[in-house]
Amino acid sequence: MFSSLVDRLQLSVERHFDAEAVVHRGRRVSYGQLWRDVCALGSFLKERGLGREDRVAILLENSPEYIVAYYGTLMAGGVAVALNTATKARDLVNWLTHSGASWLIADALHPELDEVLRSAHPKLQLIVVGSDGPVVNGASSWDAIMASAEGRQVAFDSLEQNSIATIIYTSGTTGRPKGVTLSHRNLVSNVASILAYLNLTPEDRCLNVLPFYYSYGASVLHTHLAVGATLVLQNNLVYLHNVLSEMQAERITGFPGVPSTFALILSRVKLNNYDLRCLRYMTQAGGAMPPAHVKRLREELPHVQLFVMYGQTEATARLAYLPPAKLEQKLGSAGISIPDVQLEIRDTQGNQVPRGTTGEIYAHGPNIMAGYWNDPEATGEVISNGWLKTGDIAYMDEDGYIFIQGRENDIIKSGGHRINPNDIEEAIAELAGVGEVVVVGVNDEILGQTIKAVIVLKPGACVDAVAIKAHCLRRLPAYKVPKYIEFNTELPRTASGKVRRFLLASRN
Repeated sequence: MFSSLVDRLQLSVERHFDAEAVVHRGRRVSYGQLWRDVCALGSFLKERGLGREDRVAILLENSPEYIVAYYGTLMAGGVAVALNTATKARDLVNWLTHSGASWLIADALHPELDEVLRSAHPKLQLIVVGSDGPVVNGASSWDAIMASAEGRQVAFDSLEQNSIATIIYTSGTTGRPKGVTLSHRNLVSNVASILAYLNLTPEDRCLNVLPFYYSYGASVLHTHLAVGATLVLQNNLVYLHNVLSEMQAERITGFPGVPSTFALILSRVKLNNYDLRCLRYMTQAGGAMPPAHVKRLREELPHVQLFVMYGQTEATARLAYLPPAKLEQKLGSAGISIPDVQLEIRDTQGNQVPRGTTGEIYAHGPNIMAGYWNDPEATGEVISNGWLKTGDIAYMDEDGYIFIQGRENDIIKSGGHRINPNDIEEAIAELAGVGEVVVVGVNDEILGQTIKAVIVLKPGACVDAVAIKAHCLRRLPAYKVPKYIEFNTELPRTASGKVRRFLLASRN
């Protein structure tokens, strides 16, 4: 059993030193070069006093530098805090403050960086990636760190399995951030479980469009590096032709996506225009994909294995998968539990229910998080005697396959993003004319869900949808801006006064 992801990477380096680890914008980085850079950053952080479990925040797009930043942090004994690059400065600063990060590794051209540095703790140490000009605020230059690596030798302590490896922020960007705290054991065990059913090999070449700062993208990164495979990075789906052309040119064998990824591909390109004979597998997670899309993918790419998967950040990444051979027989299922994980369906009292009975999914295994960072109250709400209360309502059939019926909470899953409606409600409530606001997710064929805001204006107030969207765009990342704005005179409520959100979840 490996003690950390760094150990797994080191073994891949020893076995595949000259093989391609990462391909990005024309750059081809071997495992040997990747390891050299990881050691360089780890040595630098260690020499600069990074202590065991000190937090290092990473504000970088998917790139070789991101991978080096993540693994270099782990090597030095630190905790990697991957930040959402699409969000705004106030959220970034909130996460930096909440995590207590002592270091920030950031893209020099990130549009929010200046504001982050103005608002962040003055003792925050900065490493700037991609700066050709003078280094600001006493920051260290990434290129200089890499260039000075020759001859530097620092002894690294072994990493304890139960020590913290990473914090992933899932929601609660304002007021009460939720930082999922994962140990080295969590990461290593989930990688091993995923590899057990995906059967990845060093010959696999994966084209990845998923951000590494989310758990799904992170699992793609870690599993492929663990076996010595190649990751080809594409950071957007705007030009789908470019994505498919690169899949063809790079002889891609694997492609992961969320439901909106496949919806866009199916609606905007003709797959038979591309030579995808090398494509061996596709994986899908991040919400339910319409059965019609599953069928179309199977029809257009009959030689490709499609793995439908289910998981949560609180479970490191993965909890269940649907074997490709069962796609037709169990269409609509989230699958069976992955190796080393137990799943149960329980009622509101926490008692296991019979097969076929609806209840909440509980999960147990070595991949379940240590808890939410510095929030024992929130941790206690979802961890019960070592079992994770997922908040997903489902039933298990006689064969042990999970069929998810909905969410107990109100998190919106849109295009692979997990969105807390409170973040949007708080932004809209800042407008002077807004009396009440409720944000819900509505079904969408492409994104899975889109965002709808239902607003009750104050008497005599005049605020239109254009002004509300413009305000949201100034205060929030684009993926959190509501697509639909509805004005009501009142909100539907229960007898106790709680808003009945499900009554609002329609487009009109």
